[in-house]
Amino acid sequence: MSTQAIPVEEYAALVERFNAHMRTSGVHDIAGYYWYHTVDLPGGIATPGMYDYRSTVNAFQFPEDMRGMTALDVGSATGYFAFEFERRGADVVSVDLPSLEKLDRFPGQETSALLKKIEHMIVPHSADKLSGLVHRYSSQELHHYLLDAPFRLCARLRGSTVERRYATIYDLSPETLGRAGFDFVFLGDILLHTLRPFDALWAAAKMCRGTLVVAQQMPGQPDDPPAMLYEGGENPGEDDICWWLPNQRCFTQLLRKLGFAEAVAVGTYEGVQRPANQPFSRRIVWAKRDGAR
Repeated sequence: MSTQAIPVEEYAALVERFNAHMRTSGVHDIAGYYWYHTVDLPGGIATPGMYDYRSTVNAFQFPEDMRGMTALDVGSATGYFAFEFERRGADVVSVDLPSLEKLDRFPGQETSALLKKIEHMIVPHSADKLSGLVHRYSSQELHHYLLDAPFRLCARLRGSTVERRYATIYDLSPETLGRAGFDFVFLGDILLHTLRPFDALWAAAKMCRGTLVVAQQMPGQPDDPPAMLYEGGENPGEDDICWWLPNQRCFTQLLRKLGFAEAVAVGTYEGVQRPANQPFSRRIVWAKRDGAR
């Protein structure tokens, strides 16, 4: 189940086997999909995701029984975590960008440059000549085949009732999400893609009446003084859509300042991003309101 480093040609063959199976089920445009997450589907098959969290999900320490809880998955993409919360019994809202035009960008960056960055973050340059892995999409097409269609296909095949909403993280509100608040809010690899991480964290915190979990890269050591590392470089357009990395103590102090009774690091998880085969390591911080489960 774990995401293992495999040759890009082997990954391409895995994608094609999955696509062939889905075409027999009537999904004729399946070759155009990008899969951010590995998601289990009926019949013993799984999507060929860049990130496979199935063997490391216990590191997040999610409650095994989430019945009676409402959960919000922010930046949900294919929806692995939203479906996992649903499997554990929660009533789940999955939220993602309404369009890639709403993705934060450094001043002056053009949408066309962002699209190239996103596609090469998904598929490395070494795969450019491999059939079926690389597409040249418009902003609308990339949003559909990366964020929207994969989630909706997984939801349909799983018989899921997860509700999909569209908003930037800054715009999270009862109006955009259809709920006054949530018992459980999850932010996985989202804040590093924001130019205003304080505003983004505040917006998510306002929607949380129980537990908020942040999982992402956090630089330095756990006992370092609170700080935020700038990752955007000095050349316009050469960043990886990643600008700010608060360290662990920065997160815990900010979350307490935002009204959480406690904020602690509970562990890490590691894996390999396919097909680039880049290893990654993320820390997990839990913040709880008074009385949260």
